Amino acid sequence: MADGTVLVADDDAAIRTVINQALSRAGYAVRATGAATTLWRWASQGEGDLIITDVVMPDENAFDLIPRIRRARPDLPVVVMSAQNTFMTAIKASELGAYEYLPKPFDLNELVATVGRALSAPRAAPARPANDEDADGMPLVGRSPAMQEIYRVLARLMQTDLTVMISGESGTGKELVAKALHDYGKRAKGPFVAINMAAIPRDLIEAELFGHERGAFTGAQTRAAGRFEQAESGTLFLDEIGDMPMDAQTRLLRVLQQGEYTTVGGRVPIRTDVRIVAATNKDLRQLIQQGLFREDLFYRLNVVPLRLPPLRERSEDIPDLVRHFFAQVEREGLTAKTIEAAALEHMKRYSWPGNVREIENLVRRLAALYPQDSITLGIIEQELAAGDAAPTAENVVADDGLSASVERHLSGYFNGFGNDLPPPGLYHRVLHEIEIPLISAALTSTNGNQIRAAELLGLNRNTLRKKIRDLEIPVMRGQR
Repeated sequence: MADGTVLVADDDAAIRTVINQALSRAGYAVRATGAATTLWRWASQGEGDLIITDVVMPDENAFDLIPRIRRARPDLPVVVMSAQNTFMTAIKASELGAYEYLPKPFDLNELVATVGRALSAPRAAPARPANDEDADGMPLVGRSPAMQEIYRVLARLMQTDLTVMISGESGTGKELVAKALHDYGKRAKGPFVAINMAAIPRDLIEAELFGHERGAFTGAQTRAAGRFEQAESGTLFLDEIGDMPMDAQTRLLRVLQQGEYTTVGGRVPIRTDVRIVAATNKDLRQLIQQGLFREDLFYRLNVVPLRLPPLRERSEDIPDLVRHFFAQVEREGLTAKTIEAAALEHMKRYSWPGNVREIENLVRRLAALYPQDSITLGIIEQELAAGDAAPTAENVVADDGLSASVERHLSGYFNGFGNDLPPPGLYHRVLHEIEIPLISAALTSTNGNQIRAAELLGLNRNTLRKKIRDLEIPVMRGQR
């Protein structure tokens, strides 16, 4: 039988009743109130073994009350529940020393289990105070169950140095999550350094990561600091880790095992104090089976796996994302719009292959190109249909994105064969003959700038670089 008294504070009588019933059945004594002042009186007088409180109360916000409770009774665990299910709510709850954050609606069995864990191992020390700065601008947006779980995991990781492996499709916000871990964690005063493995020539990755000495290789006229040195005391974000060559994987494994590295051309080991956050849009386990990724490195990096869901799996977040990005473009000087309910429903049914990046680009386009204050269903249908028909940055993000787009354009041509098959090899030959001149023309028009060429083609820049490599398209020295 459970033992202990739980203090419950929520201004909704129905919620107080169901929590009271669930905890009473589990064997706990319960005292419930709809006022923060009553909760404070009970806690300050030494009553209760655990607190469950809503954030928004009629007389006081729980985030203002929790610090007083923590100072008066540092051993008293506090469970925060809230219908304001944002990333910052989870972060504030964690930073203020809450034992757990539960977004409403929550599972009563989970609540009872949380109470049991908290009473058996309560926290004894408050965390650092919450930082409200830039709360409205936080790029992690969404109230779906999938995003709530991400918020809760991030809140638990903020004050640790655990290595995190973020997986997810292109455009889901992997770097934003890594930056949030840094900005709201204990290394926030240190640098945040990001490196994209797919964007760097393979023979230069080790020099980029670890730095090099003068004369280490042709062109190394001076000593250069690597990303590990630049990120000292901060966070190093290794994006597209699946594209790291095997030699560099071996050196990275040594750093993770021993906490030191040597520069390219150097002999003296250098100690490092850096938190590693890695990210990938590839299946690393499959790469391991193919002999392209070290299994021991995978387990060193995959201490805390965090999967970011594609937007199609959390379509209920689309209205929040639209509002967020309209507010963002308004701060940048463009005119924010309202959007009809029917248009939002249509957006929820769209597959969003470009994920959050695609919806951000759409909102910017709507703000810049449409003079009317309200965006109609017809406008959204037109924009999303155009996205399906042309190779844009929003809908071409997979490794074979350009081929998929060209395939759509050629579908009518191949339909002309009727029931007869086209000549063998013609399909792939046409794709090949279109891709090479198209990419070459984009590179020429941007003077070899691959980032600008990717934007012009509507490709993810990593996809373009892979296409250049796979199709053996010549590039000038110094192009990137």
